[in-house]
Amino acid sequence: MRVLMTTDPIGGVWNYTVELCNALAAKRVQVIVAVLGRFPSDTQRAQLRRLTNVYMCESSYKLEWMSDPWSDLDKAGDWLLSIERDAVVDVIHLNHLVHGDLPWRSPVLSVGHSCVLSWWAATQPRENPLPAEWNVYKRRVTDSLQAADCVVSPTEVMLSQLAGYYGPFRRSMSIPNARNRRHFRPGRKEELIFSAGRLWDPAKNLQALAAVAPDLGAPVVVAGEVRSPHANDTPANLPNTQMLGSLPEAELADWYSRAAIYALPAHYEPFGLTALEAALSGCALVLSDIPSLREVWGPAARYVAPDDGEHLRDTLQEMLANEGLRRRFAARSMAQARHYTPARQMHKYLALYRMLIDSSGRSRMLRKYGG
Repeated sequence: MRVLMTTDPIGGVWNYTVELCNALAAKRVQVIVAVLGRFPSDTQRAQLRRLTNVYMCESSYKLEWMSDPWSDLDKAGDWLLSIERDAVVDVIHLNHLVHGDLPWRSPVLSVGHSCVLSWWAATQPRENPLPAEWNVYKRRVTDSLQAADCVVSPTEVMLSQLAGYYGPFRRSMSIPNARNRRHFRPGRKEELIFSAGRLWDPAKNLQALAAVAPDLGAPVVVAGEVRSPHANDTPANLPNTQMLGSLPEAELADWYSRAAIYALPAHYEPFGLTALEAALSGCALVLSDIPSLREVWGPAARYVAPDDGEHLRDTLQEMLANEGLRRRFAARSMAQARHYTPARQMHKYLALYRMLIDSSGRSRMLRKYGG
């Protein structure tokens, strides 16, 4: 089987792609990875080059959530169609929200890792409507997702949001994300609070963590990109915290292994790969009380409303003061994290690929012979 899979090197979609491609190698699935958004770093290139079943095609065409991307996306569509034509693929696996309505020869699945409309609803005041300039985005995403043979999302919560904004879909399902345990390990825990993510993204709400940091009596350390891909945006600044910037995976894993507590007070998090990484590293989780994180973690985490700074402070102080409580929640989070394995994720995608290929073959037969 040969799959054409799109990705971007900006957020968690990259790690999702690497994990899935690596797992698919065991089933001899060849993957052509088409990169959009920006060119990958040397470290990211090395990650994919280590995978013997992957061939990478690079571009810097803008993604649909970036400023004025439509000319770029039209060019990217031509580029992707040429890859499909030259490579002869069996399935198109899109990890962005447009291009599902291109004249593909192969069946198409589109994975909704997040979207602007649900992000806006979660991060902006209700009296602040989505600007009219995003109407084109909504139309293009709607056309794409409704044309896809299947729409996938990492949680049922995110899938429901996508259906509400852009549906109905031909077929849809949720497949949780995954991380490999071998990348992460519990270390000797220190009384420090760690968080990771795009620091410039208000959805992560790391300002709330910075606001309570002076009252905690323990270091608060955050990792992640401080500058948005939007050229005019100013870099994020989080007072009272140690800001590490974007880290290589090995350094990030070291911070996870040291941290006793991982805090994620996000307004919006469709799945939360960083929380999964932290759980595999033996961290107690203090997470935002939003439906998607409740779906993923259930009773394995402590939850705090994203706008309740006092509760966030009190919960972190309680965790810091009670080692036994930290250990119990760390054990719960690690047990829950072991449900989200690359092998389990891969088997679900592989079954979906085969189903789409079979359905596409039956459709061609019906068109040829009638019925």
